[in-house]
Amino acid sequence: MELTKRQERILQIVKDEGPITGEQIAEKLNLTRATLRPDLAILTMAGFLDARPRVGYFYAGKSANQLLGEHVRKLMVKDYKSLPIVVKEETSAYDAICTMFLEDVGTLFVVKENKQLAGVVSRKDLLKTAMGKQDLQTIPVSIVMTRMPNIVTCSPDDSLLDAAAKLMRYQVDALPVVRPMEDGDGVEVIGRITKTTITKAFVELGQHTDV
Repeated sequence: MELTKRQERILQIVKDEGPITGEQIAEKLNLTRATLRPDLAILTMAGFLDARPRVGYFYAGKSANQLLGEHVRKLMVKDYKSLPIVVKEETSAYDAICTMFLEDVGTLFVVKENKQLAGVVSRKDLLKTAMGKQDLQTIPVSIVMTRMPNIVTCSPDDSLLDAAAKLMRYQVDALPVVRPMEDGDGVEVIGRITKTTITKAFVELGQHTDV
């Protein structure tokens, strides 16, 4: 969030002399209380200032970076996940490549008949297979995929920040969003978080915090 010069002056006055009333701030800036009201409301809602009845405004003690960090940590996977693109274990490598191309994704989630997550196959996995001399239509993805439990996952209730950290730490392009199967055996894929997801959230954050 970028503050205007007047908002910066208000913030400095409150830092130096707070708690201080709106009328006193307006007097120091040679402005009316009504003129100042929108700026005070913005600074208060953004978390820079706090206000108490019969006391006035005082500095909340948080920097813009701290406030941004708090907001980012509140973003949840369940609010940003997109539909997962899945294939079955017996799907051929050729059909998986076609699915990846048609759906414009870089990762496919491989599931069993009961929708349980069995593995993940990436663009790199399929490229390695395509470089061999075997018939891609006869090779099931179950042979080339990364299998459970060696798959990095996230849950709907994880923060988007945690999901982004996993994408970076494990150097993967996508995470399956999972929940426990009803029978307690394994997990079911209910969504995906990708690097594109994180980029979109970052852009939205910049747009929504621009005053």
